[in-house]
Amino acid sequence: MADADRLFHTYHAPLVRYLTRRLGDRDWAEEVAQETFLRALRQETIVNERAWLFAVATNLVRDEARTQARRRRHLALLAEEERDAAAEQPVTSVERAQEAALARRAVESLAERDRLALLMREEGLDYPEIAEALGLSVGSIGTTLARARRRLAETYEAMQRAADAREAWRGTYGRS
Repeated sequence: MADADRLFHTYHAPLVRYLTRRLGDRDWAEEVAQETFLRALRQETIVNERAWLFAVATNLVRDEARTQARRRRHLALLAEEERDAAAEQPVTSVERAQEAALARRAVESLAERDRLALLMREEGLDYPEIAEALGLSVGSIGTTLARARRRLAETYEAMQRAADAREAWRGTYGRS
């Protein structure tokens, strides 16, 4: 049991952060992480713990695709409440929330493999661990990450320009 404690204490926080970024919901991330650790307890041997945990967590998220629609509706309601609350806060908080939402949309617009590789790298996984978790060759990870970063920057900048153009139009023509 001491090994299970070590595994949990070593990998719980980074796995939950990864899953929270992936799913956009901390509670859901905790649920998936819990199931991942339960599966690890049933596993006799795990060669690369971190890569195995991230791969299992990623697969669990994919397996829950049918329930995502219900959860997304719930998240949309929460997001609407947050937007309503943000409208009452000072401009700086609103701007930060808009930038965060824009960044989240830019990340979500990436191809799944690129998005997952970026999120795993952000959590500190090295190239071999990312390759194992995503079923890619180690040599392709650098290219995958470079492409993902470039596309993320391009998408974010395009979204920012579009948002700025909408604001400029509203400032010129007013809201009707």
